Amino acid sequence: MTRSVYVTGIDRGDGRQVVELGIMELLTRQAARVGVYRPLLHDAPDRLFELLRARYRIEQDASTAYGMEYREASAILAEKGTDELVSRLVDRYHEAARDYDVMLVLGTDYAETNLPDELALNARLANELGAVVVPVVGGTKRAADEVRAEARNAHRAYESLGCHVVAMVVNRVAPADRDSIAERLAARLPVPCYVLPDDKSLAAPTVAQITRALGGEVLLGDDAGLARDAVDFVFGGAMLPTFLNALTPGCLVVTPGDRADLVIGALAAHASGTPPIAGVLLTLNERPGDDVLALASKLAPGTPVVSVAGNSFPTAAELFSLQSRLNSATPRKLETALGLFERHVDTSELRGLLAVARSERVTPMMFEHELLERARADRRRVVLPEGAEERVLRAADVVLRRGVCDLTLLGDEQAILKKAADLGVDISGAQLIDPATSPLRERFAEYYAKVRAHKGMTVELAGDVVTDANYFGTLMVQEGLADGMVSGSVHSTAATIRPAFEIIKTKPDASIVSSVFFMCLADRVLVYGDCAVNPDPDAEQLADIAVQSAATAAAFGVEPRIAMLSYSTGTSGSGADVDKVRKATGIIREQRPDLAVEGPIQYDAAVEPVVAATKLPGSEVAGRATVLVFPDLNTGNNTYKAVQRSAGAVAVGPVLQGLRKPVNDLSRGALVQDIVNTVAITAIQAQDAPLTP
Repeated sequence: MTRSVYVTGIDRGDGRQVVELGIMELLTRQAARVGVYRPLLHDAPDRLFELLRARYRIEQDASTAYGMEYREASAILAEKGTDELVSRLVDRYHEAARDYDVMLVLGTDYAETNLPDELALNARLANELGAVVVPVVGGTKRAADEVRAEARNAHRAYESLGCHVVAMVVNRVAPADRDSIAERLAARLPVPCYVLPDDKSLAAPTVAQITRALGGEVLLGDDAGLARDAVDFVFGGAMLPTFLNALTPGCLVVTPGDRADLVIGALAAHASGTPPIAGVLLTLNERPGDDVLALASKLAPGTPVVSVAGNSFPTAAELFSLQSRLNSATPRKLETALGLFERHVDTSELRGLLAVARSERVTPMMFEHELLERARADRRRVVLPEGAEERVLRAADVVLRRGVCDLTLLGDEQAILKKAADLGVDISGAQLIDPATSPLRERFAEYYAKVRAHKGMTVELAGDVVTDANYFGTLMVQEGLADGMVSGSVHSTAATIRPAFEIIKTKPDASIVSSVFFMCLADRVLVYGDCAVNPDPDAEQLADIAVQSAATAAAFGVEPRIAMLSYSTGTSGSGADVDKVRKATGIIREQRPDLAVEGPIQYDAAVEPVVAATKLPGSEVAGRATVLVFPDLNTGNNTYKAVQRSAGAVAVGPVLQGLRKPVNDLSRGALVQDIVNTVAITAIQAQDAPLTP
């Protein structure tokens, strides 16, 4: 029977979407097939379902994701009663649920539904579906005592109606009251109660949403600028010095269109990063001259300048009434919402309460979720030398919002702040260091000169070397000022890992540094090595790569069964290439008899049970291999890219192994999510690495 989790409330305005999103995140970590069902819907399409479908790659047809629209439900209720309505909604649920391991059920929203006693209807539906229930209580503009009373009443109401309430969530409480509310409710409720503080950025509309709502015309700005959140409004009317002092980070400047001085002043402040603004909204249907707009576009490229017809007072009234909602067009808000949920909810405890059996299949999303969760559980600091690169800044924004780890960004501080402001990303939680001006430069130069003295390195020469961001970042790791480093989005592999070879060096039990890719297929994760570092390893090196790859696989939850790949299987072939693989396999069996290894073996015999039964019957690895070791870089690199592109696999890596402390290289074509995953992997590697030089 399909397991279901019913998220419901007691009134509107509880910000329940944050909880629904957070629980969906938990469910997709455990189950390969998660469906969504909303019994009652105002109008199709369902915005939240579309968000969940896009983010979590749900293949569910939208027509199965809801029972019926509210107007139809009201008619059925009036003509045939509650039993008939519930019967139809339950039937629709079962039609959808048969294809899924677990269903997330989204309760009614209490918003102009014309349904009597919605709480009782939600309780009845949850009981009929056999769902566990997570009620949500909103705390907006409520005193702490009132919030606590509402939470207790909600629990009592759902319990009295026979619901299996496994946890409560109190959302959007005043940040100053969060701890006291949580402490009191923990003592008063028989189930866990998670208390989330209000986060104004979640309700802040984007500049694009404001433009649509006010019927504005975009004079300047790109998509990234229009996606910025307007977390505050500053109305310009004062003289420029006073006006500049009033600017706040993320504010939308609202000023009459004829105040060119305020427009240019606001954009100049943004360009300097003090502070970064969301954009400029011009009222009275006045437009600055072309010369002013040309200057504005050069001062802050991408920053929105929008013109509206109304004057400042009615515009202000409309602005203060606007609130954003989570949707697929606001990805930063999604990361903020998940970060908020994960900071204030004991996700391990809640996952256990939801009692969803973990799937034997491991999907790419499940693997990615596991990375973030493990990194977050024991936070480390990762240094990113390419601090002003766009993809790195966008990835840093996600990492910080989700609380994955602490970050240090290297580069010119003003250049980083300006780029972040132009992109509309929040890196305020990151440490910024300019290697050229840092007080650490002298210390690092002395250290580098010492370790490279045998190569003729002097302190004077080292002073220039350590201003290179990759060298500086590597020295931060070596000196214990960071736990790991990720680079390579714009640097070559050699430029990224050469400093690590010189400074961090290999582990005592590793003869070489090598790499693996985690290849996330539709239903499992395979480990490929070495596809990025060693062009033509000899037998001893190949054995070392296999042993390292097995250790990396085990560290990330993949049971290692090693296939030493070749163009022949078993004893069927001969020649130098096959002999190298055969020798490497023998070395592994001699040195590590605890490891399951097979070789030489062809790829199909390694991963396909039917082929394995013919070519190597009785092998404990053939047909079940999880760690696939390629004989050379040419074969490995081409194979991983072929599988990635042809099979739609998610390739996470390369992950370097064999170094005493973690340094990882990115592909220069890395996407933002690739960088996030690599940062998480580096943080996890650092959890097992020594913390001191």
